[in-house]
Amino acid sequence: MSEITPDLVRHLGVLARIQLSDDEVSRLTGQLDAIVDNIAKVSQVATPDVPATSHPIAMSNVYRPDEVGQTLNREQVLQNAPDAVDGRFRVTAILGEEQ
Repeated sequence: MSEITPDLVRHLGVLARIQLSDDEVSRLTGQLDAIVDNIAKVSQVATPDVPATSHPIAMSNVYRPDEVGQTLNREQVLQNAPDAVDGRFRVTAILGEEQ
């Protein structure tokens, strides 16, 4: 018997705040049921001696040395700014807050 029912799909839609039509509920019920069935098949095949993986190829982060390099001075940084005041970027107020 199917674990995924139309009522469950409607409930998931409410939780996700998604309005689902009857056609969508019907289509998603079948699709989600197929997904659950496939996960169950994989679970039956998986054995404890097979390590879980998130990616088929081993990945590692590539880091570079953290070295101080050439930096821009204040004038260089502000030269292309649309608006600057007292050596700082000037931006419009947000959320109605005036400084």
